[in-house]
Amino acid sequence: MRAMVLETPRQPLRWSERGRPSPGAGEVLVAVHVCGVCRTDLHLVDGELPDPRLPVVPGHEIVGTIAECGEGVDEKRQGERVGVPWLGGACGHCEYCSTGRENLCAEARFTGYQLDGGYAEYAVADARFAFALPERYGDLEAAPLLCAGLIGYRAYRIAGDARRLGIYGFGAAAHLIAQVAVAQGREVFAFTRPGDGDGQAFARRLGAAWAGASDEAPPELLDAALIFAPVGALVPAALASVVRGGAVVCAGIHMSDIPSFPYRLLWGERTVRSVANLTRRDATEFLALAASIPLQVYAHPYALADANVALDDLRNGRVTGAAVLTIAR
Repeated sequence: MRAMVLETPRQPLRWSERGRPSPGAGEVLVAVHVCGVCRTDLHLVDGELPDPRLPVVPGHEIVGTIAECGEGVDEKRQGERVGVPWLGGACGHCEYCSTGRENLCAEARFTGYQLDGGYAEYAVADARFAFALPERYGDLEAAPLLCAGLIGYRAYRIAGDARRLGIYGFGAAAHLIAQVAVAQGREVFAFTRPGDGDGQAFARRLGAAWAGASDEAPPELLDAALIFAPVGALVPAALASVVRGGAVVCAGIHMSDIPSFPYRLLWGERTVRSVANLTRRDATEFLALAASIPLQVYAHPYALADANVALDDLRNGRVTGAAVLTIAR
């Protein structure tokens, strides 16, 4: 099978011909149709995530069809269209797993990082983490739901019932969860890179009540803020923009260091929370929500062989919405 492989961080992915993998017990073999290109993939390639399994096939927004079922998997699943996200497996018996927090399991393994992912024609996945997808979305549109959507949803859920919601970094995750928030009657305040007028216009088209630069103050204080941009300096900026008792939720797997800030920004029972990965509950809840809300998914296709181009476009802010690799056979 054909695949794009990371052999050494901070080097381009390499085109490779590999043998087709086989699923083990409890696993499925997925014939990959498309795979989203996520900022986490960029952090992996740029050497910002520790201890990846090398060589590794990146990609954790996988959409495809189950081509083969391993031992213990219901054969009726063969032919099912599924999505495979970042969290690729967990032990299933620790304190975290037994309380629905498998995202914190010490033995958790992650797709496209410690497990080969979807920048390939085939991928093996734990059947427990291969989710049925809403029929209303084609393959291209479904891919961003599997990380941008799921991580965005977890951050959104952690923010509670905030009515005025700030979103810092208006990329793949933000453009989806902003639509959910608007559909649920919340006001969205979008923050983009300074000078990104196109991004601000994009946010307003999706229903944002206000859009401005990340170094601007919103026209009114926010109940909560979600930070998707990997920029630590946005944490004190967001704290300065939320009400007393408000929450700032950091949704990325990697962020630059947070600079020191005066205690008065945190005082008033403001909180700073992080989001670590996702759970199966997040997946089932969000995918059901996406089935009921007609999300506009802005997905830009790239050929598998152009994975390095897609990553570079993402790195340099040239992608509005989400980038998705298409796997031609």
